This record gives sequence, C-alpha cells and structure tokens, in this order.
Amino acid sequence: MLSTIPNKVDIEDAYNRIRPYTHKTQILTSTLLNARFGANLYFKCENFQKAGSFKSRGAVNAILSLSETNSSTGVATHSSGNFAQALARAASILNIPSYIVMPENAPKVKVEAVRDYGGKITFCKPTLAAREETIKKVISNTGAFEIHPYDNYDIIAGQGTATLELCQSIQNLDIILCPVGGGGLISGTALAAYFFGNNIKVIACEPKGADDAYRSMKAGSIIPSVNPLTIADGLLTSLGKRNFPIIQEYVDDIVTVSEDAIVEAMRLIYERMKIVIEPSSAVPLAALIEDRVDVRNKNVGIIISGGNVDLAKISF
Repeated sequence: MLSTIPNKVDIEDAYNRIRPYTHKTQILTSTLLNARFGANLYFKCENFQKAGSFKSRGAVNAILSLSETNSSTGVATHSSGNFAQALARAASILNIPSYIVMPENAPKVKVEAVRDYGGKITFCKPTLAAREETIKKVISNTGAFEIHPYDNYDIIAGQGTATLELCQSIQNLDIILCPVGGGGLISGTALAAYFFGNNIKVIACEPKGADDAYRSMKAGSIIPSVNPLTIADGLLTSLGKRNFPIIQEYVDDIVTVSEDAIVEAMRLIYERMKIVIEPSSAVPLAALIEDRVDVRNKNVGIIISGGNVDLAKISF
C-alpha cells in the first residue's frame, strides 16, 4: 500500500490494476449546455461506473493493493453510501468479508446496494464522531483491516484514474470541475490533471451548506465539517489529513453553490442529457449555473461523480 502522495506511476499502476474490474466510463457532451454556458463541456460519467460511482476505482485499487495478511480477516470502512457500496463490491472480488458502518439516515437505495454486495452493515448516529467510534468497535470485534473512504493514498490514486481517462480522451482541457467532500476524488483529480494534462486548472465545487473545504482552504488548515446541511449527502464529511495538502498544492480554487442550483443542475442534466445523477454530482454544473467559474470559450471537464440518487427524496 502507498505511504506517500501518489505520483504519475502510482496512478498509472492503479489504472492498470483496476481495469479488469471497473468501467472506462463514457464522456458525454450536450450542444444545448455548451451553448448555454458558452463552453465545450465534457461530462465524465462516473454515474455509469461499477456500483454507481467513482468510488469503485479507489476501492478496487485499495483492495487489490492489500497484503494477504491485511486482507485475511476482511475489510471495514465507514461511509454514507457510495464508498460503502464500492468497498463491499471490491471485497467480493477477493471473496473476503466487508464490514460497513453507515449513518442511520443513509439513503435507502445505498443501504440496499451494500447489502446486495454482501456488506455487513452496522448503523450509527449521523456524525463523524459516531462513525469513528463505531468502526473502532467493529474492527475490535472482527479484526478487519480498515480502509478509509478518502484519507488513504491508494484510494486517492484509484480516484485519479477517472481524470487519467478524461485526459487521454480530451487532449486540450482548460479546466476540470469536481465535487469535494472528504477530498479523495478532488485529490486524485488534481494529481492526475497535473501529471496527464497540460496546465489544467482544477476547481473544487462544494455546497454552501457544507463548505468546510472552502473554509479550510481560506484558513490554511482543516476546519471540520460540523452539522452540514445539504441535499448533496455524499459531500458531508470533513477533509482528510492526507487529502488537504494535495488540495492546497494542486487545486486552484474552491467555489460554493446553493441548494436551489444543485437541484436545478440535476434537473437540467436529466432533461438535456437524459441521465440520472445524484445531488453531489450536480454541484459542479451548479457552479456554472450560478456563474461561480468563468468557463466561456474554454474546454471544461466535469466529473459526474455518481448516480446513486434516492429519487423519493428529490422534489422535482
């Protein structure tokens, strides 16, 4: 397993390692959206990824990077849903048990998917402290090896493979927009853009109701996420200690968006592109809707992070 910030070779190795077990996801465009925003938009559709999100990339890379000793008793993590699904599925590749701590308010669709992949769920209160306390108990009882959802260099390298693919397909990107929660995706995205792109500007996008990454960047130190309030349930966690230095060095800016813009972005992508995305995935397009990033006449990559939306909770 990696013990330092992933380099170019680490991301390439991760890409080759996970290829048999993940999709090379489609890149979609929309003439109507290009015209509306005055840019060439390239949507990297990780909503079509295995288990419904980019997190399969990091989870598979981490699982396949484990020593036999570390994998022998199974793996454990805490997650609101997408990484839970991804790790449960990845563990099934090696036929090892997965123990998943999930907040009791996790979307039902994600809970059911974890169970379908064979994950053994323990519920907890929807706070980071409760997650961390509960997973300690689970590990103590099972002997499982903990794989953190985002504060892990193998996870970061795996997540970076989405942008590696994007840069391989679109040679002249000017900007990449990416959601930020705990920081695994944005860290991998920023590193891959640096290694495989040509002076690409990377901008992280975050809900105003969960703006700890924005505030952390401004403060120069990690400010924990406390009582976040947003429809984007995948972006509720605090930044990881391994992620933040990468963000500081390789991410050009962080912008925040309103809840109304997130819902509008989901609707717009559904209506114009005929695909379903979860609220966290809509945050980058929301940044364009609210004119938070100047993209006019630019080639813009947008990471659609996942499609595991609980439609019963979304009011269209």
